Amino acid sequence: MERKSVNVGLMGFGTVGTGVVRIVSAHQEDLFKQTGLRIGIHKILVKNKEKKRSLTGYEQLLTTNADEIIYDPEIDIVIEVMGGVEQTKPLILAAIQQGKHVITANKDLMAVYGAEILNAAQENNCDVFYEASVAGGIPILRALVESFSSDRITKMMGIVNGTTNYILSKMSREGADYHQVLKEAQKLGYAEADPTSDVEGLDAARKMAILSTLGFRVPVNLDEVDVKGISHISREDIAYGKKLGYEIKLLGLAQRDDDEIEVSVEPTLVHKSHPLASVNGVFNAVCVHGEAVGETMFYGPGAGELPTATAVVSDLVTVVKNMKLGVNGRGMVAPYKEKKLKTDDKKFSKYFLRMVVADKRGVLAKITQLFADNHISLAQVIQQPHHGGEHAEIVLVTHKISKRDLDLALLYLRDMDVTKEIKSCFRVEEGEEK
Repeated sequence: MERKSVNVGLMGFGTVGTGVVRIVSAHQEDLFKQTGLRIGIHKILVKNKEKKRSLTGYEQLLTTNADEIIYDPEIDIVIEVMGGVEQTKPLILAAIQQGKHVITANKDLMAVYGAEILNAAQENNCDVFYEASVAGGIPILRALVESFSSDRITKMMGIVNGTTNYILSKMSREGADYHQVLKEAQKLGYAEADPTSDVEGLDAARKMAILSTLGFRVPVNLDEVDVKGISHISREDIAYGKKLGYEIKLLGLAQRDDDEIEVSVEPTLVHKSHPLASVNGVFNAVCVHGEAVGETMFYGPGAGELPTATAVVSDLVTVVKNMKLGVNGRGMVAPYKEKKLKTDDKKFSKYFLRMVVADKRGVLAKITQLFADNHISLAQVIQQPHHGGEHAEIVLVTHKISKRDLDLALLYLRDMDVTKEIKSCFRVEEGEEK
């Protein structure tokens, strides 16, 4: 008998879950035209059935028992938007073992256990899609899997955390202090009461682990992502960056050269001519470079009820179409290539340095010689008096150097008797014309 409908079990009825239900309910005709099947929400897993919710009329579908979704033979697809890692992973794996297709917005889960979950899905001929786990409503993961399937991705770089981008944008626009802007972001709901995951780069690192695993087809672990946050960035750093023609952004970078990869998240000076420099507020953007197509950029809202829910429902449509065609389990490919991580002597970038030194004759020449001795040449230099009169502030932008040479130079620089403090050290990303 030909199937006429598909039943969905929804795990989580918070912001994103509510958005999913709204879209599925409001777009029934469109969903049917696209898939040829009626899609309905069959059950919804919640922590508390009595909680007051913004969306009513679904009380009869609520359950507090995950087994009522996982082991219900009438449910074909499980959508997980409740978050968590260790408590959520066994539920997802159990659903896959029951032959259910899974859609998740859980970046933490996929960053840590993505390879294991995708392998389980392949073994059970199930779909696992997670477009909403990275960059909200931007269709970046599907683009990596489908649009770049005939190309070879060499670099992915972008702004994948809206909270930090909002903070840095406001600091740049208003010359405001980091802590002041963070408090405003918390009041507006852009930052959590405990903002650590966002401002220390951990959220962005999870997303870059997912992107690099998909884009390079290698299992990148979260602890293999080099991470630095934005909490130490000052108004002075941003002002100097502007003076030199740059904006500071928290950038995720995944790069492959000769089958060796590097993945990082760190504050980066982006030249004003680069398209990422003009991405402001809570928006996200990811640049993807393929050997054949060159550079493309994906831009849009990185969070929110409807943008994220739209990505979830887009995955839902793909799963239902696959069911109709009988091709489930062939979409998201588990990583299959050997992982080779770059050592520091193979990681190259330009760098911005800001330091306070003794205001004496010959100090700049001494520092320049130290850099030359460590194979570092300088592209730009600014020197001016520092507060107090006895010290000077020196700002340098290097030419492209290895991270190993930079770290050695910084070690020697800190030991110099003329060095009072190294204030800042950031990667530099140039624009097209550089």
